[in-house]
Amino acid sequence: MNQHYRDNRKIDPTQGRTLPDGTPNDADRVEIGPTQLAFAEWRAAGLTLPNLPTMRAYRWNRLTSHVVERDYGGVLLFDPLNIRYATDSTNMQLWNTHNPFRALLVCADGYMVMWDYKNSPFLSEFNPLVREQRSGADLFYFDRGDKVDVAADTFANEVRLLIDAHGGGNKRLAVDKIMLHGLRALEAQGFEVMEGEELTEKARSVKGPDEILAMRCASHACETAVKAMEDFARANTPLGNTSEDDIWAVLHAENIKRGGEWIETRLLASGPRTNPWFQECGPRLTRPNEIISFDTDLVGSYGICVDISRSWWIGEEKPRPDMIYAMQHGVEHIMTNMQMLKPGVMIPELSANTHVLDDQFQKLKYGCLMHGVGLCDEWPLVAYPDHAVEGAYDYPLEPGMVLCVEALVGAEGGDFSIKLEDQVLITEDGFENLTTYPFDPALMGE
Repeated sequence: MNQHYRDNRKIDPTQGRTLPDGTPNDADRVEIGPTQLAFAEWRAAGLTLPNLPTMRAYRWNRLTSHVVERDYGGVLLFDPLNIRYATDSTNMQLWNTHNPFRALLVCADGYMVMWDYKNSPFLSEFNPLVREQRSGADLFYFDRGDKVDVAADTFANEVRLLIDAHGGGNKRLAVDKIMLHGLRALEAQGFEVMEGEELTEKARSVKGPDEILAMRCASHACETAVKAMEDFARANTPLGNTSEDDIWAVLHAENIKRGGEWIETRLLASGPRTNPWFQECGPRLTRPNEIISFDTDLVGSYGICVDISRSWWIGEEKPRPDMIYAMQHGVEHIMTNMQMLKPGVMIPELSANTHVLDDQFQKLKYGCLMHGVGLCDEWPLVAYPDHAVEGAYDYPLEPGMVLCVEALVGAEGGDFSIKLEDQVLITEDGFENLTTYPFDPALMGE
């Protein structure tokens, strides 16, 4: 008997054949997704789950329409996050970022072909929108040695044949990130290589209804994980044997427990290590009566990024007046800037009309006022006026965009920084703050 028998054991015995997000209720499935813990917490919170087949179709339509609007024959994707957007499938995401073995071609007629790791084409078969699975897009030196050019020629020829069949022979091909031999091979096949990142960033910037539902679920899971991290920090810092790494590990563990995937940075610091910002967490033991600041940069449930920041005062003493002022100033900064958010506002207007931080905080202010977010930090970036480049972001906000609104408040040479960030949805007539995590009462002077 050639057919492989599989015991379709249920992931949740209270559900039927299909989970509330539209995916198979099969504990042994290839398709990744949230855990029973996450589903239970979302159910208790009254959250509506996304319909994943509908969400995938929305993303596929967005990409295809952007290809057609630009008169391209297709878009060829290597970035793991772009491939995730197009297919909702993953494969060793972090390893793939520096060993690019995956590629996906989205043709002008919507036909999608995945090139995956040698023995893992099955990883995207759950999505019927991916019409073919192949291998052979691994065009990096470690995997091909001195014959990488031969592999690149073979791959580029496959792309040409597919564009002839499904892209009308249109040799204007958008590409996001590609190895050098791959680029040369495509050009040798007669392709005019266009800017793929412009296409994908614009497509990803406007979230569909199910993507927004997925983000609400991911935000709830992230904030639950952050609460566990805060509880751990407050309980263990007074003991004198808890490091920044110990605290950060809680966020990782709680994220994974809910079907989250990874954290992009290591941005948690304590005490004087919070200033200057961007010191990565390490072995320093956290101490009572100091500030802990962090930035989640978390890729969570459904692959959705939840990028929020908070600063906590850990200790029995009261924080100094300058710390309280910096915290209150930072909250004022992000809340005032949030009020500008609505459809039709041009991005340069946000820069020009920003709430202005005090002079003492200007030197160390954050790298941007706001930035887009979806599967990771995304287009657009909203710069402070002194860093804005004319013509770089002359676009209006649209309903369905999600922006992270930021503040970094610390004085040059100081011994602390306040880091704050909320994730905000642009609605039809304004905005909705998706972040509900409270600001630390002690630092707010309460």
